[in-house]
Amino acid sequence: MQVVQYYSVEQVAELLGLHVRTVRGYIRDGRLAATRIGKQYRIARADLEALTGAPVAAPSTGRQRAEVSSVVRIEEIDRAAADRLSTTVLAAIAGPREGGRPLHVEAVHDEERETLRLVILGDPADTAALLTIVNALTREM
Repeated sequence: MQVVQYYSVEQVAELLGLHVRTVRGYIRDGRLAATRIGKQYRIARADLEALTGAPVAAPSTGRQRAEVSSVVRIEEIDRAAADRLSTTVLAAIAGPREGGRPLHVEAVHDEERETLRLVILGDPADTAALLTIVNALTREM
């Protein structure tokens, strides 16, 4: 199994010595391929190397980091219930966490299909804890 390394826009800016807005401009212009996850972009190492024409060194953080991207689809949920669940989830991620890194959540409700999608990006342990909360909330529905 091949593992693909992804970088955030901020990491790419740091690696290339550019401003974050410049990197976003490269993505918008199509000069740098990126995958959109929720409201954030992720850039594959191969795409970054294609832009620079050279191998890219991993950003030095002093320790290894892992990030999880999860999409939770909840079916048969009306607008009011989706709003309640989204508010509860957003309240659960407020405040500091052990890893010190933020946990990002985007909630999108499709009224026609009565589905709610939660896009979660963050530390594996924080994401697992949030998924446990989402599981408990959806079992009560």
